[in-house]
Amino acid sequence: MSIAELLPVTVRFDTASAGLSARACQDQTDGWDAEGQTIHLDLRRGETAAGARAWAALAEPARGLELCTYNMPPDDVLLLAAGAVLRAWSHKPAPRAPLHVVTPFAEPVRAAWPRMAAALAGNLLARELVVQPANLLTPAVFVEQLGRLERHGVAMQVLGPKRLLREGYGALSAVGRAAQSGPYLVTLSLPGEGAPLAFVGKGMCFDTGGISIKPAGGMEAMRADMAGAAACAGAMLAAALRGAGPVVAVLAIAENSTGGDAYRPGDVLRSASGRSIEVVDTDAEGRLALADALHHARGLKPRAIVDVATLTGSIVTALGHHRAGLFGNDDALRDAVLKASRMAHEKLWPMPIGARHREDLDSDIADIKQCTSGRLQPDACHAAAFLREFAGDVPWAHLDIAGVELAEEDEPLAAKGMPTGFGVRLLDALLDSA
Repeated sequence: MSIAELLPVTVRFDTASAGLSARACQDQTDGWDAEGQTIHLDLRRGETAAGARAWAALAEPARGLELCTYNMPPDDVLLLAAGAVLRAWSHKPAPRAPLHVVTPFAEPVRAAWPRMAAALAGNLLARELVVQPANLLTPAVFVEQLGRLERHGVAMQVLGPKRLLREGYGALSAVGRAAQSGPYLVTLSLPGEGAPLAFVGKGMCFDTGGISIKPAGGMEAMRADMAGAAACAGAMLAAALRGAGPVVAVLAIAENSTGGDAYRPGDVLRSASGRSIEVVDTDAEGRLALADALHHARGLKPRAIVDVATLTGSIVTALGHHRAGLFGNDDALRDAVLKASRMAHEKLWPMPIGARHREDLDSDIADIKQCTSGRLQPDACHAAAFLREFAGDVPWAHLDIAGVELAEEDEPLAAKGMPTGFGVRLLDALLDSA
């Protein structure tokens, strides 16, 4: 399947108009004329948002959109088209509508488009995974769907429940053992020269909270608790489509369920690294799964590790639904990730891991506590301090994307309640700089 076939619209760049009935231009007002719908192209929030808003304004999306870019530089034209493509995505099947972009720079834009389109295809794969409900996207089905990446040249290795137990992945095994499906540890890889960049993703297909069960209100949103793993899978597709490598992704896939075999607060788990972990709250399961995934990733001898996870409600309290939190142990990698976030227009905010955050996790009965108890805890920082122990001395960055994986309200790039694919374009940009 070509990159073009992975997009929801048929994109064409040309110097002449195609005569589509809906046209978006800077000098137009929203309304109608003798030729059809007119849309004002509002660039105040950037080209990507402008393209997305233009598509969202369409009265008849099936008939497509013509973007008039006049003398916009080629890079801006690419961003404009990218925004329209991202907003055109829908979880409901629909015919592929035309997106016609009029530009005097049609030839250089056409030449640059496949690089942009690869990142868009990866983002849309992440959305397609996240939008599926947990009764359909079980851990086993998630693994099955990841297998489709093999047709694009991505190699896949899967460790299932029995092998995880046999090889000592005690943290991930405990999280997923009460569910009917899973857990799994999936490694995706693309070859290349030198040490790979490693992505690590949290893939909780549903999170009840386990024995420390969540309140009923809002629990339905936990179907998106695998958005970190979905973002990593999308980044691997983008890398494969444009021949970027070496890169690997390690995905911890499970369902945090209740049951007679569920792990409990007070349990002590032996992780794959050999460290023992005191469980305080079974609803802090993501960091346990990531602990084993980070250890596995270290064994692949990467040049750096970036993990992506919908990890804590604490980061939403701190940053709202506007930015993801960035933690890490390496200044150079942090700067590279921030640069990639600006390039991808996926906003981050650097967060601290202080000495006290680690001290708070000291345990009387294990090497480390999973988290602390009580109200008003800096849990996002505690989670990052916990994960840092398992990243070791490898340059590592942690993206806590809780709060940005779904559109909290109608946004330029995604309708309210829809997945955003946050992280894919950032990771794709990072491949070129880290």
